[in-house]
Amino acid sequence: MNMTAIFINALAVVCLVFALIKDRAKTKQALKMAVISFFRISPTVLAIIIIIGLLSGFVPESQISKIVGEDAGFRGVLTVALLGAVLHIPSLISFPLAASLLERGASITSVAVFITTLTMIGMVTLPLEIRILGKKLALLRNGLSFIIAIIIGLIMGAIL
Repeated sequence: MNMTAIFINALAVVCLVFALIKDRAKTKQALKMAVISFFRISPTVLAIIIIIGLLSGFVPESQISKIVGEDAGFRGVLTVALLGAVLHIPSLISFPLAASLLERGASITSVAVFITTLTMIGMVTLPLEIRILGKKLALLRNGLSFIIAIIIGLIMGAIL
């Protein structure tokens, strides 16, 4: 365990003790909600771990680099942008997947675009968004977000 993880866990324990001292009932209620959230998100986490394992085991680094690496160019960026737009996973869980892609040859631009489109685009939630915001606004928001996500990824790739 690295120092950052130790620090974050120690801080969480200190905050938990402080919360217990301040209001035991609310802290217990918060812990119950956290446990429920943990079990709700567990299948997604497990699926991502399986995907990362399969990705690591069956897809060679050269193939990942070819599809979403530096050599893939804008086609690779567009591929991960579409993938990020279609997938509906919590962004917090996408970070290990993105790190795995980065370690296996994906470019920083592609990984940044993947995370950005994942958080900004909602293809799965688009019908709900259309119902609430209207078709024109929902499509405009998602379309502009798609373009902006790619621009953000390109800037991240240029900076890093």
